[in-house]
Formats: sequence, C-alpha cells, structure tokens
Amino acid sequence: MSEQQTTGRLYGVGLGPGDPSLMTVRAVEVIGAADVVAYHSARHGRSIARSIAERHLRADHIEEPLVYPVTTEGTDHPGGYRGAMEEFYEKAAARLAAHLDAGRTVAVLAEGDPLFYGSYMHMHKRLADRYPTEVVPGVTSVSAAAARLGEPLVEGEEVLTILPGTLPEEELAARLASTDSAVVMKLGRTFPAVRGALERSGRLPEARYVERATMSGERTGRLADVDPESVPYFAVAVLPSRIDAAPAAHEGEVVVVGLGPAGPLWLTPEARGELAAADDLVGYTTYLDRVPVRPGQRRHPSDNKVESERADFALDLARQGRRVAVVSSGDPGVFAMATAVLEVASEGPYRDVPVRVLPGMTAAHAAASRAGAPLGHDYAVVSLSDRLKPWEVIAERLRAAAAADLVLALYNPGSRSRVWQVGKARELLLEHRSPDTPVVLGRDVGGPEESVRIVRLADLEPEEVDMRTILLVGSSQTRTVRRGDGRQIVWTPRRYPEG
Repeated sequence: MSEQQTTGRLYGVGLGPGDPSLMTVRAVEVIGAADVVAYHSARHGRSIARSIAERHLRADHIEEPLVYPVTTEGTDHPGGYRGAMEEFYEKAAARLAAHLDAGRTVAVLAEGDPLFYGSYMHMHKRLADRYPTEVVPGVTSVSAAAARLGEPLVEGEEVLTILPGTLPEEELAARLASTDSAVVMKLGRTFPAVRGALERSGRLPEARYVERATMSGERTGRLADVDPESVPYFAVAVLPSRIDAAPAAHEGEVVVVGLGPAGPLWLTPEARGELAAADDLVGYTTYLDRVPVRPGQRRHPSDNKVESERADFALDLARQGRRVAVVSSGDPGVFAMATAVLEVASEGPYRDVPVRVLPGMTAAHAAASRAGAPLGHDYAVVSLSDRLKPWEVIAERLRAAAAADLVLALYNPGSRSRVWQVGKARELLLEHRSPDTPVVLGRDVGGPEESVRIVRLADLEPEEVDMRTILLVGSSQTRTVRRGDGRQIVWTPRRYPEG
C-alpha cells in the first residue's frame, strides 16, 4: 500500500467453475497477498468458494463468512425475501468497509466469474466507488460446461444467449426458439419449467445437461433423459452450436413464415427460431435475402409470380423428410404464401404433409403504427391488384366498404404494369368520402427507404404510389392533428357516433 493510500484495496476474485486447478495465476496472487478473505455461504456454513481456494488460505488470514439469511426458504422479514437480502448485503458491505477503512486488503471470493451472476457484484456496487478496486475474472460455468461436453458452443456468426432458469416458462421458450446457441443457468427447482420451455421451443432433442462441471460429482448427458428430482442448483442446460451438428431426426414439414414488413426487428422469436431450424428455405428472392445465411441450409429462390410452383416444390421437399420454411413478407396469411401452400397441400399427393403457418407483422399494422392509430376502429383490407381477380370485383368491394364508412387498408396499389388502379380507387372513394379524408402513404416501412406521409384523399397522386406502398384511407371519423413537435398524426376514434 502506498504512503498516500489510507484505505485497503478491494478485490473481487473469480475462482473458476470448481476445480482449484482452473483458478488463474492472478487469483492465487491476490488471495495470497490479502489480509482478509471473504466468502458467501448458506446457513449450514459450508462455502463452495472457500473450498475451491482452501489450499491458498493462510493461518493468519482474517476470514469473513458472509452467511445468507435465506436461500430458498421463506422469511418473516417485513420486506420479504428481497428486503431480507438487501439488509444482508448492506450489513456485509459494512463489515468489509470496516476492514478497508483500517487499511486491510480484502479479497471477496466468487465461484466462476465475479460479475457473472455472482454474489460479489452486490459488494462491488456498494463499495467500488469508495475504495480502490480490482476484479479478477474467472472461468465461467458456461465455458466449463462447453469444455466438458466437448462440443462447440458458438461458431462463425452464431448468437449465444445466456438465460436464468428463473424466467417464466413462456419467456424462456420464446428466447430459446429465437437463438442459435444457449445456456440456461440456475436449474435445480426450475428444471421442470426449463425442460418444458425447451420442449415448447422445439429444442429439447438437441439440449445437453451439465451438472457440477469440473467438480466432484460431475454429470453430463442428454437433458431429455435427466430425472428432475436429481437436478441441483449447480447445473446448466446447454444448446450447443448447430453448425456441423448431427441432424436431429424429424418428420418432414412445411412452415410458412411471416418475415414482417422489413428487417429482423419486425421478426417474431418463433419465426426466427423456425428459420434457424429449417433444412431448406424457399421463397421469393427479395424475401430470402432478408434471412441470414446459415451453414448447412439450402436456399431455393424464385420469382415473385410462381406461388403455386413454389408451394409444390416446398411440399415435395417435405415429403422427402426435409423441414422446409417458406418465407413470406408481412403476414403469410394476408395476400401472401400461406394460401398458396395450403391450396396445393389440399391436393392428393400432399394431404399428409404437415403444414404450419407462423404469423408476422402486417404491412397495414406497421404503416399504421408509424402514422398514429388510423386502424383504431373497424377497417377493411382490399388488394387493388387485378392479377388474380377482376377489377369489377375490386370496385364493388371498394364501394361497399366506403358506403359502410370503414377505414380501408389498400394493398398492392400499383406496379410498373398497373398504373391506373389508384386513380380509379380514388374516384370511387370520393363518391362516399370527403375530399379532406386523410390517407396514409406508407412506403418501405421499417426499411432503409421508409417514407410515411399523410395527404388528403383529393390530393392522392397515383404516380406517387408503387408496389412497395400501402394506403390507409380514413373513415368519416378519422382525425389528424399536428403535435407540438410538428409531427402530423392520424387516428380513428374507438367510439362511433350513434345515429
């Protein structure tokens, strides 16, 4: 300690996953030089942290056992479990502060890494701003588990997600479905819910189990084979890298996946998980380009006007035992691929092929969110494309919806080969709507060229509309207002006037 330093130094010392030989050289040095060694334990007094570092403790070390007042049992503390723990951390920090104020060096032992789900962090947050502090990192249980399994945890551009098993089962399932690799910590009593989440997310067959990695009593194996009653707190569930992994046995199926209107921010966790798990990806080239390339997956791009052929191809792959994801922009059930796939799947050769549809954020809802809440009341959805139905049918539906005073979401308003439909639709709507009716023009919502404008129905210009644009036409009740920041918003009241 320097002459200017009047207080001791605080160390958070990572001990690694359990095997004393996996402690770092720096951890051994710090413990050897410390005046005070502190460690957490349950009320039975046994400390795993102390047992790991025991060979490096000296007879003249001042030991400070930080004994938890509660672990899993209940408490009569007026603040409940959280209140009891907060009081404990405050008192423990005060005990360590007394040593530091006396000029003693304090080493707080922590299994694994001190700042990775470790108890040391509670001391760090209370003391590090008052005393010189150093955190000595340690090998985490995550790294130890992967090493004991002998399988890559993540490779290339894969994403690793680390989750506490204490999360609700539905939340765990969503996160497990949407990631590449994962480790779920804190098993023990949470194991049944974690297993359920793995099963619900379709990841159970690939899940591995590691108990007390590098410690005495270590156990590894398939998580599906583990008896829930035998699982201790010091166990983790692992979803290793999918790259080069042995393919899991599964029945062929087609999953029609909605990608939402743009990039990954609009993708649901369920959809993300199915895209990652697929053997084959089938879809319009532009939409396939929005899905990350994964080793081992086959990609089958095609033109936008061959929906039936694409569906037939996907279903045939599934008959061969392949898991196929057919991608679709927005929601696959709204003017998109779900109908095409189900239509072909209803025919003789494919009736026994499993088909699932996963929803996605629609273009109408995405554009509406950017403009305010124009779809706040009843609304109708109409495609202006006359490629699959006569214009006369479209016109009749526009008249009926307009006469019923419904807000309208108009899909496929125009393209290079269809340039007149928007003008005709405007004429039909003006027969029933005021020229001042607000119209939202949402183009490439969520994409790099996003543009959202609000114009009067009378001022709607067909040349400003293309295939990447959706139109939201207000009802007689739809309102617009300019906010204090200058932004114009539009909404349709939920209450409709009587009479």
